[in-house]
Amino acid sequence: MSETGYEIFSCYYDALTENVNFSKRAAYFDVLIQKYLCTSGSVLLDLACSTSTMAEQMAQKGYDVIGVDYSSSMLGQAMEKKLKSGLSIQYVQQDMQKLDLYGTVDITICTLDSLNHLPDFESVQRVFQKVADATECGGVFLFDMNTLYKHRVSLNTQVYVYETDDVYCVWKNALQSDQCTVEIDLELFQKCSDGRYRRQTEHITERAYPTEEIREALCKVGFSVIGIYHADTEEPLKADSERMVLVARKEK
Repeated sequence: MSETGYEIFSCYYDALTENVNFSKRAAYFDVLIQKYLCTSGSVLLDLACSTSTMAEQMAQKGYDVIGVDYSSSMLGQAMEKKLKSGLSIQYVQQDMQKLDLYGTVDITICTLDSLNHLPDFESVQRVFQKVADATECGGVFLFDMNTLYKHRVSLNTQVYVYETDDVYCVWKNALQSDQCTVEIDLELFQKCSDGRYRRQTEHITERAYPTEEIREALCKVGFSVIGIYHADTEEPLKADSERMVLVARKEK
C-alpha cells in the first residue's frame, strides 16, 4: 500500500486511544441502531475505521462489517488485528469523499471525530452525499463530531502530555483566527531498546461546525435527523458539550 497520511500516528494510535472505552461505545451505538434502524439487514460500514478497534467490536455484536479508511498504515494495523481475531471484516482503502462500495449498507458509523479531520465543510457535505448514496432506505448513519465549544474552550491553545509504555506524546493545539479550526502538532517519543528515545512529529488539522449546518447538510441529501446528543448519551446537546453524536435515517 502507498503512503496516504498518518503513517507515524498510526503506529501509536491504539496507545493514545487507550482511554476510550470501545466496548461501551459499541454497546451505545448498538442500542441506537436497534432503536432506529428500519431495514432488515445488518451490513455495517465503519467509515474512517482507523486501526479497526470499533469495527471489531461491532463485528462481535453480529454485524456484517466493512471497514473503510484512507490511510494504508491504519489499515495495515487493522489487518493485523483481523489475523488475530479471525473476524470476517472486509477492509477497503478509500477516501471517504470518494466512497464507492458497489452496493449498499444498512448502517454507517463514523467515530472519534473523523469528520472533523476533513479540510472544509464542502468535504463534509460530499461525505454525507456518498453515505446517503450507499445507504438503504430506512438505514441509519451515526457519527460523532467535536463541537465548536471543544475547539474554542477545551482545545484552544492547550498543551497536553500523554505517556504510555510505548510512547511519550506532547500534544500542542493552536486555535486559528476563524475560531473553528485547530492546528495540532504531535511530538512523539518512542523508547528504543537501548534506552534512548526516537522523536517523530505529526501534524493534524481539525475543524468544527455549527450544529444547524450539520443538520441542514444531512437533510439536503435525504437524511432525517433523529437526534443530536451529548457525548455517549441520549441527552440533548448542552452548551458545554465537547462531543456531539448524531443519528440520522435515510428517508428517500
